[in-house]
Amino acid sequence: KSFLLLLNRFSDIELREEEGIPTEEFLESCYAIVPVLDKLGPTVFAPVKMDFVGNIKKINQKFITNKEEFDTLQKIVLHEVNSGVAQVRNSATEALLWLKRGLKFLKGFLTEVKNGEKNIQTAL
Repeated sequence: KSFLLLLNRFSDIELREEEGIPTEEFLESCYAIVPVLDKLGPTVFAPVKMDFVGNIKKINQKFITNKEEFDTLQKIVLHEVNSGVAQVRNSATEALLWLKRGLKFLKGFLTEVKNGEKNIQTAL
């Protein structure tokens, strides 16, 4: 199976010196990974994809409430921490935490495959 060239790569995101990771570009890079999950195995990766997309949507929902105020992930998290909602279920902060875990898992899996692992269960 071949992979399409990802147009929205995380490595292309320019960090803002004091403000951090731009929310919109980060979300675009996350959405670009979703079709990759389908290529990896629509059945095996269905729960991962569902979790991934759900967390992207939660962050996006927060972002679209005020795109200027929440233009970086750090601003979203700080706002939720200061408002006392960062640890509330379905907060953007919680979604970001799970999204990070999902990305780390995916990176580990793809590293195993790249290093020659043919058995999906072993790579997982």
